[in-house]
Amino acid sequence: MSLINISNLTFAYDGSYDNVFTNVSFQIDTDWKLGFCGRNGRGKTTFLRLLMEQYEYKGAISASVNFEYFPFYVKDPSLDTQAILTSISPDAKQWQIQKELAKLAVNEDVLYRPFSTLSNGEQTKVLLAGLFLRENSFLLIDEPTNHLDMATRAIVSKYLNSKTGFILVSHDRAFLDGCVDHILSINRANIEIQKGNFSSWSHNKQMRDDFELAENEKLKQEITRLEGSMREKATWSDKAESQKIGFDPRKVEKSMGRRAYQGAKSKSMMKRVKAIEKRQGKAIDEKSALLKNIETAASLKIHPLKFHTSRLMSVEDLTITYKSREIVKNISFTLEQENRLAVLGSNGSGKSSIIKLLCGLDIPHTGAVKIGSRLKISYVPQDASFLKGDLDDYAAEHQVDVTLLKTILRKLDFSRVQFEKDMSDYSAGQKKKVLIARSLCEEAHVYIWDEPLNYIDVLSRMQIEELITTFKPTMIFVEHDRVFCDNIATQTIELK
Repeated sequence: MSLINISNLTFAYDGSYDNVFTNVSFQIDTDWKLGFCGRNGRGKTTFLRLLMEQYEYKGAISASVNFEYFPFYVKDPSLDTQAILTSISPDAKQWQIQKELAKLAVNEDVLYRPFSTLSNGEQTKVLLAGLFLRENSFLLIDEPTNHLDMATRAIVSKYLNSKTGFILVSHDRAFLDGCVDHILSINRANIEIQKGNFSSWSHNKQMRDDFELAENEKLKQEITRLEGSMREKATWSDKAESQKIGFDPRKVEKSMGRRAYQGAKSKSMMKRVKAIEKRQGKAIDEKSALLKNIETAASLKIHPLKFHTSRLMSVEDLTITYKSREIVKNISFTLEQENRLAVLGSNGSGKSSIIKLLCGLDIPHTGAVKIGSRLKISYVPQDASFLKGDLDDYAAEHQVDVTLLKTILRKLDFSRVQFEKDMSDYSAGQKKKVLIARSLCEEAHVYIWDEPLNYIDVLSRMQIEELITTFKPTMIFVEHDRVFCDNIATQTIELK
């Protein structure tokens, strides 16, 4: 066991007005399985790159381990997988490589195939195995679940649970629960570490947020009460002070000792006022220390259109062929109003091909695909990397209200400064939010989303779940987040 020490870390990108990190200090045990959480744009990937010494920073980072970053860059993917693994872990024995691959349910024959021919899931598993075989390495695993199917995510999560010594950035709740024992969270006001998995961290955070909200309300009432009491005591003090003046004890017998009495009464009232002021100041200080890490998750809205019939589309005996191979065979389903159909299956099983076919793309197929006349579809593609240019121009291009688009993005934790940037500078999660926000601006009969949650932070996922369960839009979606599918889907089809 050893420690990774972060002391007074301060970092800002060149030309940026705001620091990503300011005087951040904490410690990480190299035996931990550390889940790394935070909303998009908070600096998770930036922090990993700082550990890799890719940027200059102020403060200190000290560690006795070597940091290894995943996704690992493969210079020549045309090489056999065996050669790739040997270059990553030159000291690993063949039996060790085979043992790691077996844990990840990877067939040994991939070793003798060009790395480029492996599926996304196979590549992910092979590279993780190679990196864990390195000695004295601490892995920085950055969103490995993107584009992994549900079954592969379960395998990788189980594999990571058998390891120690890594930081894992992921927004998949079930995946995190299966493999981490600590959570590192970038909050609104600080960075904190807590023992446990994601669910325990989320539960504890909700309890703390609820407590702080209750305390804040109590302190607001207490401050208001003290303000009233202070005004009342101050009025009494002023009255007592005024009454001690104007009496001549040599002429008015009843005023004997009156001035001293009134002075003592005024002094006593002033002491009470100052005591109340002190209590009020303490209450204000306590109140100001609350709510700094409350994550605002404003409710989203969507405007689905009602179709003139209950059935919107149907598919009968659909078969899709790609390069002489049937990737989808004899699939049938119907989509009714307010149904939310989850299309499940492993990578390469044809999910995106079905999505594109339903959106009107020319996908060679056989079988019957019937889509309602004048059916309006709002489509979110899987890839968001193409986004670039000005956000206002993007809104105009898609004929959506730019004010509404920005309002939705603000609710998804976009800062206003992001609106001035070129979209090519957005993080992957921010780009995906732009696509989702644009879809939410569109009035449609059916919302067809292809892996909408890739790179999207957990809190935003929960906002989107709440939106869908509240407004019940008719949907077809592909998604590998098991919790999201369980919460949203009203029907599923699984491609083999």
